[in-house]
Amino acid sequence: MASATDSRYGQKESSDQNFDYMFKILIIGNSSVGKTSFLFRYADDSFTPAFVSTVGIDFKVKTIYRNDKRIKLQIWESFNAWQAWSTQIKTYSWDNAQVLLVGNKCDMEDERVVSSEKGRQLAEHLGFEFFEASAKDNINVKQTFERLVDIICEKMSESLDVADPAVTGAKQGPQLTDQQAPPND
Repeated sequence: MASATDSRYGQKESSDQNFDYMFKILIIGNSSVGKTSFLFRYADDSFTPAFVSTVGIDFKVKTIYRNDKRIKLQIWESFNAWQAWSTQIKTYSWDNAQVLLVGNKCDMEDERVVSSEKGRQLAEHLGFEFFEASAKDNINVKQTFERLVDIICEKMSESLDVADPAVTGAKQGPQLTDQQAPPND
């Protein structure tokens, strides 16, 4: 799972002021690994057990709140292998891309192809954080997306601190919720 933020770390897009930041998230992996299920579990909290091969690209939008900021997530899906995407990310220098490695279908232990240890070793080798998840059983799906947003926000904060420490003030731990922010009185 990789992300890139819109316009230098998620600055406001002038045509749509209904959010403070927009993060673009790309879910990548080979066919049949559960990308669509992972996407739908997070965006819609739904799971369909019937296998349907997705032709083309799935796209979902989800809005979350963090530290009184409305963050719009555009979540995309792609079918290329991790090796190719890892190379693409490094070659075309998405300097602000934040990446997590996610092993989906951890509920299918009897059919496991990659051990947890090999997944962790690969993530460590690539310099990514590693999660095992199950879209079917809703294991670590929300946590994976929350961690990715946390990483992006931390990088944004670091970038702002370097540019002008007075802009960000004291650092606080990220807090994510799926609930709407309270209305301003």
